[in-house]
Amino acid sequence: MLNKKLLITVSLSAIVVFGATASMQTDPDKPEWKNLKVLPKNISKDELHKVMDEWEGALGVKCGFCHARDNEAKKMDWVSDAKPEKEMARKMYTMTAKINKKYFKADKDDKDGMMASVNCNTCHHGSAHPDADNGEAHKGMMMNGMDHKAPPPPPTQPAPAQ
Repeated sequence: MLNKKLLITVSLSAIVVFGATASMQTDPDKPEWKNLKVLPKNISKDELHKVMDEWEGALGVKCGFCHARDNEAKKMDWVSDAKPEKEMARKMYTMTAKINKKYFKADKDDKDGMMASVNCNTCHHGSAHPDADNGEAHKGMMMNGMDHKAPPPPPTQPAPAQ
């Protein structure tokens, strides 16, 4: 009789604990993302949208540039890696993070609030494919809102008189 009461008590307790655990909702601002490879896994929905909006503006593109569309479901397939542009974006993000860490000490505290760094806009300037042959694009680089002009060319010496 004692074993039967103990079994019933333990069973009911387990059901209550299981039900409470199953009904707990996760934080809606911290969803469980699928297929994040370079962005933090715990990034909030608002933070993720902010990053994507910045990338869209810097490249002058919309979501469909990197993300594939599921035509059957008639919506974007955010998880899909079908488009090569998505992998390129990951590589570029990783590259800029390494540059910022190595040359701009991006992992250190920014005492002035004016830390220089490179970002998508540094090279893209609102274009999906920056023109590497266009010297104009590199004369004035924008780094976090600070305009860094290229140094002027050295003065030329006049030709000696003959």
